Amino acid sequence: MNLTGVGGLGVAVAASLATIAAMLVPAAAQASSGGSPSPAVTRYSGTRGVARLVPRHKPAVGASSAPRVLRRGARRLPSGHYSAAEAVPGAPATASAALAAAATSSALVNFNGVSSRDSQFTNFEQTFEPPDQGLCKGNGFVLEPVNSAYRIYRTTGKSLRGPFNINDLFNVGGKEFTSDPRCWFDPSTQTWFATILFLNDSSTASSLLIAVRHNSDPRGLWTEYSIDTTDPTGKGCPCFGDQPRIGIDQTNLYVTADEFSILGPQFNGAEMWAIDKSDLVNGVVSPRFVSFPHLTTDTTAPQPALSTGRPDAEYFLSSLDPNGTGDNRIGVWAMTNRDQVGLGGMPDLSSVVINSEGYAIPPPAPQKGAKSKLDSGDDRMQQTQFVGGTVWGELTTAVQPAGDSSVRAGGAWFQVKPRLGSAGIAGASIVRQGYIAAAGKYEMYPAVQPDAAGNAAVIFTQTSSARFPSVAYATLKAGRSNFGPAVVAAEGAGPYNRAASNPPRWGDYSFAVPDGTSDSAWLATEYIPPKSSQTTTGIRNWGTRVIKVPLG
Repeated sequence: MNLTGVGGLGVAVAASLATIAAMLVPAAAQASSGGSPSPAVTRYSGTRGVARLVPRHKPAVGASSAPRVLRRGARRLPSGHYSAAEAVPGAPATASAALAAAATSSALVNFNGVSSRDSQFTNFEQTFEPPDQGLCKGNGFVLEPVNSAYRIYRTTGKSLRGPFNINDLFNVGGKEFTSDPRCWFDPSTQTWFATILFLNDSSTASSLLIAVRHNSDPRGLWTEYSIDTTDPTGKGCPCFGDQPRIGIDQTNLYVTADEFSILGPQFNGAEMWAIDKSDLVNGVVSPRFVSFPHLTTDTTAPQPALSTGRPDAEYFLSSLDPNGTGDNRIGVWAMTNRDQVGLGGMPDLSSVVINSEGYAIPPPAPQKGAKSKLDSGDDRMQQTQFVGGTVWGELTTAVQPAGDSSVRAGGAWFQVKPRLGSAGIAGASIVRQGYIAAAGKYEMYPAVQPDAAGNAAVIFTQTSSARFPSVAYATLKAGRSNFGPAVVAAEGAGPYNRAASNPPRWGDYSFAVPDGTSDSAWLATEYIPPKSSQTTTGIRNWGTRVIKVPLG
């Protein structure tokens, strides 16, 4: 997240698939064979801990001073710079008959979500970017937390509560620094969960905050917990866990993050927490957790799965690309013996690497009506879902669409079948994979929601030199090899406007969740909304859109 006048994470962009072969050492190549009966397995050790209950206090309302500014150093993930000469994957042409058969259904619900004006209104006239999209749905409600505001809606799109400062949800002061909210409604326990990163006023300590609503109605008081993420002994620390990703199953809540120095550029790799779900649901004062620090040192954190049903393990997916030159492998992770978290023991965490389609860091994306290009981000794994025995994931990639002579930003998606052994993950294979790409278009920050039958929907921002940043989605039918053509659900109202001295930032992620009561998906992403939803100055004029799409 950026504040007015403050530099962002400075995520680097780059890739060159032409160097992949030289980059893969023989041992890694052997481990990455998707059909290999005995791939190399990596195992990890963790430490036990307990979370701290956050004492309740009144939210900071009506303060006259601005939120605290975080003095972030230029933070670059382990990647290089995008090159126009790079070799990139090509999206295959799809027969027109197949496209017609896979035509995407119309959205069932489609409404404006939390906007930059909401964020400005609740944050003392300050403007923020990017919104960092959260979304969860349950019991007839939709909760949408973004940087740095949230609303609660009926599933019709009617706003019931808000906009409120996002910090109110997490029981911290309205002027304190938070970022990257995510949430989930757990139907098995009728409980709402939300997570966010937090830094103190002096930039000397950080926490992972977890908010829990012990009721099927998200309106009302939540219980908040804090896990220290400062890591005082780490390189460049005090540090914080950037972009905390949320996952859940029948046993635990899972969060992964990337550890950065608060004030400098140092990157200390990936970290993970597994928090006992029953402790959180029952309101235990000190919920038990197990942490796994420094899981990687050259790639970003794996995405934990938001699990539907009762999986035999908690699964995670990760992209690799350690040198920023592109890659054709993904990591598949599993946590087994998950009940040990609540018993005071140690679960088993393991991972394998398998071959996949190629992907690479995407180029910046043009937008209609502006010379500036949007930041398409990098090729880290986005949201991960476990449904019907398979794990799904997606990321933004450089891609050359069929019939296009130029490299664009598009999506790469993966449906993976994991295989467990007696001691954790034993292997995995690709069930389906493909690209989300269209000639002349840039399609960024995808989020996929599948069902158990193999249908899926994906949402993303679509932009081009002839289109303002808009909301688009597509659907995949069971048994087919790729998503159908994109449908624009909400046309952008203009270009994204950012101070001329800084390139426009976009993302950092979209979100997708199951409906729970029907075979459909709730999806949300960023776009340029009508002026009534934009900041009063027209600067950082983003908005979000929430849609519901049928799957089967």
